[in-house]
Amino acid sequence: MSIDGTGISALDTALVWGGAITILAGVLTIVWRAVRGVPHLGRRVHQVIDDWSGEEEGPGVPGRPGLMERVSGIEDRLRSVEHELYPNSGASLRDAVDLANDRLARLLPDEEEPAPPDASPTSS
Repeated sequence: MSIDGTGISALDTALVWGGAITILAGVLTIVWRAVRGVPHLGRRVHQVIDDWSGEEEGPGVPGRPGLMERVSGIEDRLRSVEHELYPNSGASLRDAVDLANDRLARLLPDEEEPAPPDASPTSS
């Protein structure tokens, strides 16, 4: 299988060189974009590592706790909220609500369900 040229050797040479330059330009563009993205990727990885491990306090800049320290603080706060949701020592919010409900039930006992109105018409 052979590819026939245009029959004009100068035009054939120009087309071959034009194709080669186009392919080379495409490859160089891809390489350039990859090389240009490496520093950006490096900065992002550095930010993730800083967020994970935290940063020390500097002059005029407060320190930042790392991820594990922040998660530990969140777990401590969650533990104190969970303490309020379940009946326990009498000091939780749930205990206070249960006590208020008990007192209200003693003050206003549930009344019997009222009887439904008589469905048959009465003639007077």
